[in-house]
Amino acid sequence: MKTFITDDFLLYNETAKELFHNTAKDLPIIDYHNHLKQDEILEDKNFDNIADIWLGGDHYKWRAMRANGIQEDYITGNKSGYEKFLKWSETVPNTLGNPLYHWTHLELLRYFDIDEILNEKSAPAIWEEANKKLSAPELSVRSILKKDKVEFVGTTDDPTDNLDSHRALKEEGFEVTVSPSFRPDKGLFIERETFLPWVEKLGEVTNSSIENYDAFLTSLSERVDFFAEHGCKSSDHGIDVMFYKEVSKQEVDQIFKKRLSGEDVSEEEAEKFKTYTFLALGEWYADKGWAMQLHLGALRNNNKRMFKKVGPDTGFDSIGDLLIANKLAGLLDSLEQNDKLPKTILYSLNARDYDVLASMAGNYQSSEVPGKVQFGTAWWYNDTIDGMEDQMKTLANIGLISNFIGMLTDSRSFLSFPRHEYFRRILCNLLGTWVEEGKVPKDMSLLEKYVSNICYENAKRYFGLEK
Repeated sequence: MKTFITDDFLLYNETAKELFHNTAKDLPIIDYHNHLKQDEILEDKNFDNIADIWLGGDHYKWRAMRANGIQEDYITGNKSGYEKFLKWSETVPNTLGNPLYHWTHLELLRYFDIDEILNEKSAPAIWEEANKKLSAPELSVRSILKKDKVEFVGTTDDPTDNLDSHRALKEEGFEVTVSPSFRPDKGLFIERETFLPWVEKLGEVTNSSIENYDAFLTSLSERVDFFAEHGCKSSDHGIDVMFYKEVSKQEVDQIFKKRLSGEDVSEEEAEKFKTYTFLALGEWYADKGWAMQLHLGALRNNNKRMFKKVGPDTGFDSIGDLLIANKLAGLLDSLEQNDKLPKTILYSLNARDYDVLASMAGNYQSSEVPGKVQFGTAWWYNDTIDGMEDQMKTLANIGLISNFIGMLTDSRSFLSFPRHEYFRRILCNLLGTWVEEGKVPKDMSLLEKYVSNICYENAKRYFGLEK
């Protein structure tokens, strides 16, 4: 069966079609948050087969396969790439209504020119055709980035990373900017067993002995400087439970000393440490002109048996439902009071928080940059047609969608860039629907400006990428 993805896929009115084909379709991509491996970009890797590039690390697909009754050996286990691909192909027909169905066929069409529906029957031929094309230079990872008109890639990096691949790519003059993003989560979660080994590693990379909190802050600050020297444009924080406690530096000194001695800290002590350390980081980000990304509301590693078996980030995280408004306001306002609030992007995994984030963003805007505090794009479980529309409608209702910085992939796969096309089609259809319903005028120059800004220009300005 031939694909259902036509030129006018998801475009249900003439205005939407005009906006997509004349403006959105060929815009470059700024993918400011993802989990791509920079060493694979440096290597200009060609993947051996479609299972490696498509299924490796993709917990979206893994969750769908588990829901379809597929054994774990075919998901994260030792089965061959072909066997895993066949199990994914068996699952795909059961994903109607899930964005995976659309993404799968967009990626087959855009990268491999395969316009067949993927299922058990078509799988062997698609495997052969895709693998034949994957071995060609046209589908090396750099070629994919250039083919998709990707101008900027924001990877996700621990402060202790050496950033060697980023440096090499910059020195080489690779035309796509590959920028590290500062992700200091392991240095904030003082209560976790990973904290002390991480502090030790931080000391190693900064050639320092971290024996007190001042030394810890100094080392962290050095890594912020190091990342800035390597082209960093943003930080990224995964905050599962929102925190804010008023605390003195003296208290945090004692909490850090207690943890350094191997003792456990209380929940309140951990919250105080996170608050003070986060505020210090936020001030440094502001000084560097970085954007601070806050990913809120994930409930992680719920299946403890599987966590022990296959580890984190393997598809056992879900949506949390803890309240965020008061403590988030405390953090942002503490930075604002010192005129040190950086550009900030607020995401929530729980769509219940959309109104909270959209209204919160409006409290802290400034003339520094339009949309300085962003209600971020529909994230993770929300990057569906309904989720994206709901996020944009909420932003338009409460703030200014015209200053929105748009889509990102948040992906580990080099085949995920059609998600930008997916978003652009949904955006154009939303604007076109407003026109058809008489909610906005059919001023094509204004609508085209909205599309260009949301899909490209706003992010370009926000991350300081103007040439």
